Amino acid sequence: MSLEIINARLIDPATGTDAPGGVLVDRGVIKEFRTGTGVSFKDASETLDAGGLCLAPGLIDLRAKTGEPGEEHKETLATASRAALSGGITSLVVMPDTRPVIDDVALVQFIAERARETAFARVYPAGGLTVGLAGEAMSEIGMMADAGAVLFTNGDWPIASAQVMKRAMTYAASRGAIVMSRPDDRSLAGSGVMNAGDFAARYGLSGIPIEAEWLGAARDVVLAEQTGCTLILDQVTSQRTLDIVDVARGRGAKVFTTVAAHSLFFNELDVGDYLTYCKVNPPFRTEQARKTLIQCLKEGAINAVVSAHDPQPPEEKRLPFGEATFGAAGLETVLPCLLTLVEEGELTLLEALAPVTIGPASILGLPQGRIAKGAPADLILFDPAKPWLCDRDHLLSRSKNSPFDGRRLQGRVMRTFVGGKTVFER
Repeated sequence: MSLEIINARLIDPATGTDAPGGVLVDRGVIKEFRTGTGVSFKDASETLDAGGLCLAPGLIDLRAKTGEPGEEHKETLATASRAALSGGITSLVVMPDTRPVIDDVALVQFIAERARETAFARVYPAGGLTVGLAGEAMSEIGMMADAGAVLFTNGDWPIASAQVMKRAMTYAASRGAIVMSRPDDRSLAGSGVMNAGDFAARYGLSGIPIEAEWLGAARDVVLAEQTGCTLILDQVTSQRTLDIVDVARGRGAKVFTTVAAHSLFFNELDVGDYLTYCKVNPPFRTEQARKTLIQCLKEGAINAVVSAHDPQPPEEKRLPFGEATFGAAGLETVLPCLLTLVEEGELTLLEALAPVTIGPASILGLPQGRIAKGAPADLILFDPAKPWLCDRDHLLSRSKNSPFDGRRLQGRVMRTFVGGKTVFER
């Protein structure tokens, strides 16, 4: 049956549209859309009055972890999908750092098949760049790409050997595959647990210096330029890292950048009295760094905002700060985080939504992420002005380790569509 969504505020960063209008959905795709007041479609068999809510493409998340397979107590594809849809995320790339690691064809196929069986969001597997993510032997990149892996990454731990990284990038380039890498130098970052600086020193915590990110970025960008590999620098936290990318792009390198949503909201002081829910890697940086990231996002220097969803059970978070596991739940707070920045005047609505819709869609070559004729009808209706208090006990993710717990946020998803079907309604 065809569905018309009328009396909406259409938000489409792909075309710069922010206007009243409506959309006609038929057989899972957008058949027609129009801007203007009083829009209706005579062919529609069902009508949904949006009541002035924003209608936008569903969000696309390039970085989310689950515990499946192997650690389903943390998160499953089904629970991650449910949490994602409540936050307006209709497509998500799941990371390979599971137990066992997603580093062969069978496991890529398992993720794809399991997602089809249990998840209502679109789930795309990422393949391990090296066997077991050990950073020593290149994995079967070509075969995993043929099986449906959309990118390849070593997860949280960058490959220490430049030779192994170059070999993997060279092969990935020959197959047109995308490599995602955390810009980090572990020999410098060491056993750090938060941003290096005066605050960490006062609290007696070992720091992760920003220079580790710069060194990792410089190496990987040079290798991407030399091999012709398409590279995503994952979760940047520094203007200087973006400057390194900008220079390489000027020489023709195909490099994209992402930032974690929580890095746009928090700074190192939010660690407060050893709050382990704020222990993430890369860590929250200085307030000036946070403001600079927002400005870079506004200027388009950052291509995508990711949830960096990393569910951890209470027993791994309720420990002394130095012993607690890194990671934050993030699927349900990406859009509210961005909408809060809009409410505070830091971003426009189009600027906030571009890096979670058309930005990641363009990187992966996906047809969704836009309101266009023939595009998949993956859409969200949300109220940008609705305030709410984040309470971790009310999150749908199986793990509740959210740094936003107790924070007031702006904006709520009211309904989510995937392929024209309602898959979440508040």
